[in-house]
Amino acid sequence: MALLKVKFNQKKRVKLAQGLWLMNWLSVFAGILVFSMGLFLKIELRKRSEVMDNSESHFVPNSLILMGILSCAFNGFAGKICYDSLDPAKFAKWKPLLKPYLALCCVFNTLIFFVALMCFLMRGSLDSTLAQGLKNGMKFYRDTDTPGRCFMKKTIDMLQIEFKCCGNNGYKDWFEIQWISNRYLDFSSKEVKDRIKSNVDGRYLVDGVPFSCCNPSSPRPCIQYQVTNNSAHYSYDYQTEELNLWRRGCREALLNYYSNMMSSMGAVILLVWLFEMSVMVGLRLLHTSLESIANPEDPECESEGWVLENSLKDTFKSALENLKKLGKFNQVDAGGEGAEGEEGGKTPAITTVS
Repeated sequence: MALLKVKFNQKKRVKLAQGLWLMNWLSVFAGILVFSMGLFLKIELRKRSEVMDNSESHFVPNSLILMGILSCAFNGFAGKICYDSLDPAKFAKWKPLLKPYLALCCVFNTLIFFVALMCFLMRGSLDSTLAQGLKNGMKFYRDTDTPGRCFMKKTIDMLQIEFKCCGNNGYKDWFEIQWISNRYLDFSSKEVKDRIKSNVDGRYLVDGVPFSCCNPSSPRPCIQYQVTNNSAHYSYDYQTEELNLWRRGCREALLNYYSNMMSSMGAVILLVWLFEMSVMVGLRLLHTSLESIANPEDPECESEGWVLENSLKDTFKSALENLKKLGKFNQVDAGGEGAEGEEGGKTPAITTVS
């Protein structure tokens, strides 16, 4: 029994073709939207490329850009087919291409679905690339005189100000690295010497943070240095008092920002996928309803359209049988070639007559 079998007369076929023509052009605009989202996400990721460890995060935006371009091409082509289907003479030239085209549509819609899933599942890989990238970026914060790294201080400061965050996982991350450049240290000072000697790696570590970690909404002047020294500040206890530094780490802030963005994009792409699936089903109904017209010379006669000629179970069984036949055919060919080789290897007997 055919799946989703529908009877059509000429009026219904015309309405279906016109409706599909409109839906295909709406899908073209949806493809432009998907392309624009991919381009926007790629630009946003490139803005923070200095604090990302690898380029794996660009897989999703690149996929969105590709899917957007393919959507415009596929749906523009389908719109032309639907428009020509109103004229039997014009539609005749498209008949041989419809089955391969519908097969490509199935592949395309499967890819769209997987790209939508990737938008929801990319949080894990993005977390690791941000964690390592921010860690490396903070190490280079002090290298304002090193070519290729001199921009890192500005990048980190602008990041912390824009996203209201501090450090990788929190403000204490700055206590573990030397973020003050040596050119601004007085090496004749006993305090500086003692701090460098007390560290195994010879780094100048302080319990302080860059100015960009300060929360301007706090009523108290920013305690940027000696954060853990209660005696250095009046009426201060860093363990109980709410510090006037951003508490949230930049990894968490960026991860939430990109995850929310990609989740929204994933939801939009799922809607586009559902719309594309409905267009593909409609095109299949139009295709079968036009092919099943009993008398092509009488376009007003009734016909039947369906999505699958048999039920899902029968279609699946038929596909498996075809695959098995294909496998057996390849085996027979291989056996035949071997037999021919053996025959070719035999030396024919020569009989001499005396």
